[in-house]
Amino acid sequence: MSGKSLVWMGVFIGGFAGGLLPLLWGGGLMAYTLWSSIGSVLGIWLAFKFARSTGAL
Repeated sequence: MSGKSLVWMGVFIGGFAGGLLPLLWGGGLMAYTLWSSIGSVLGIWLAFKFARSTGAL
């Protein structure tokens, strides 16, 4: 799998996971947007580190 594909997967999985967090405490739209963004950035970072360690990048 290419590094670009791994990073995109990190964006979608991180954004999805971050978006689920506000549901645990009944947060509103602003909390959903904030945590989804944080999850996406974290997913990009983790996917980039993983791709570099496996030699995909």
